[in-house]
Amino acid sequence: MSDTTTSVPKKTTVLVIGGGPAGSSAATILRREGHDVTLFESSKFPRYHVGESMLPSLRNYLNFMGLEDEFVKHGFLPKPGACFKLVPHLRESWTDFTALGPGYATWNVIRSEMDELLLRHAQKEGVKVFEETKAEEIQFEGNGDPQTSRPISATWSKKDGSSGKIEFDWLVDASGRAGVMSTKYLNNRVMRENLRNVAVWGYWKDVNRYGVGTKKANSAWFEALRDESGWAWIIPLHDGTTSVGIVMHQTTSNKKKAILKADGTKPTLTEHYLDQLQYVPGVRELIGDKGSSFCYSATRYSGDHFRIIGDAANFVDPFFSSGVHIGMTGALAASATICASIKGQVDESAAQAWHDAKIGVAHTRFLVVVLSAYKQMHLQSTSVLSDADAENFDEAFDMFRPVIFGLADSQKKLTDTQVQDIMDICQSFFDPNVNEDDIHSARQRYGVDLIKMQAPVLGKQKIDELAKGDEVGERVLKKFDALKVFSDDVEATYMGRNPVLGYKANVKRGELGLIKVDAADQVTETEEIIVAAP
Repeated sequence: MSDTTTSVPKKTTVLVIGGGPAGSSAATILRREGHDVTLFESSKFPRYHVGESMLPSLRNYLNFMGLEDEFVKHGFLPKPGACFKLVPHLRESWTDFTALGPGYATWNVIRSEMDELLLRHAQKEGVKVFEETKAEEIQFEGNGDPQTSRPISATWSKKDGSSGKIEFDWLVDASGRAGVMSTKYLNNRVMRENLRNVAVWGYWKDVNRYGVGTKKANSAWFEALRDESGWAWIIPLHDGTTSVGIVMHQTTSNKKKAILKADGTKPTLTEHYLDQLQYVPGVRELIGDKGSSFCYSATRYSGDHFRIIGDAANFVDPFFSSGVHIGMTGALAASATICASIKGQVDESAAQAWHDAKIGVAHTRFLVVVLSAYKQMHLQSTSVLSDADAENFDEAFDMFRPVIFGLADSQKKLTDTQVQDIMDICQSFFDPNVNEDDIHSARQRYGVDLIKMQAPVLGKQKIDELAKGDEVGERVLKKFDALKVFSDDVEATYMGRNPVLGYKANVKRGELGLIKVDAADQVTETEEIIVAAP
């Protein structure tokens, strides 16, 4: 259905604001569940967007939405894993996505092409898509207070000058970093000062690719700057170009850009960008502007008959390529809770709490791993929580805690010490001293059942008991404990594995919603995979 031949309806069941990966995914999922869905996108697709590196979960989400085959045929560059060189004198660490199975290899994508595939797929599924259409104002029921009232309609305007008003039963805010609900109405966005990073990037031709002729070919490369001011990415793309970017804290970036050249003038953005390449020899060897990325979250991601997802909800950091994954996770969580509320499986307040918890846990998972990498790169020296104390971060960590600390830890308040402890554990994810031979030999000694993503988290104490002086085996076991942090993040259907707040997601087409769990089984997410406290 094309917005060039259809007028904006006066009424819809679900209004989605934003046609990026999160918005298009939510619209598709809800439409496939039989709901009337309208989507507003302020741009005309295809439109440029940075963020080309994808995670292993992508294929599974595409399969759930019915887009996997078309996506595969498009010809994006296959991505078997990712390389991390965080310490200059040590070799790079490689994370093998295919170790999860053949269905977990992902892609490096040109975002304008990927995002358009997602949006057009939503149209094919019957979503009423209107590009170059902006939601100008949201109207609320009753006294009109966004903090307490339900959104019921929106005024809109199109690039051609037309305008109007649409009523809806449900609102999904996927408006990107603009974050209509969070910034304009709820005023609850919290910036994280220690990740107030800026990025500058460009696209190169004739760049060498990492791991050519090996199973590592086409992996994304992430490298710490040797002056400990930031990090760089290098991502090969299927059109022959390579995305090369530099990320550093805004304060550091401003200081570097203020240093005058020999002729007394300030460097241009391009000159600043090129100058940073001297600090990443690995990137320079492979080689043979224009944006920013601040970490933020909000105190809640939902309200009465609305959900907030994607960059409109939160953003971690480009380092671990989590943006699209968290966006799609939010899309599925929003869709499941909206369906559950419509069906009466839960009341609306419980549905909101479940959505907030799911988004909070996903954000927290990636945040602590990113911070652990920053600590290893000596970019993280200030206290983690000194700049923000969002209530939902505490709540998310409370559900996330058992993965690392086990059931023995009953402390409810998140502390800097605990975050530093969790970062120490998660640093094993990037251990460059663990290679494929080490993993193979450790599996022979300890068994495959312990050394795989789906295995229980062991914890420090259990690893010490098992390894007993076996340094290589200890490193392998610790790395897999860090990998298991993401065990629930590799498949869409895994959203239904572990209960949250007494409910599991029912991730089946035509039956999407929430299922109540018996009281005896009501454990927080991930507790059931714990066998030992550290």
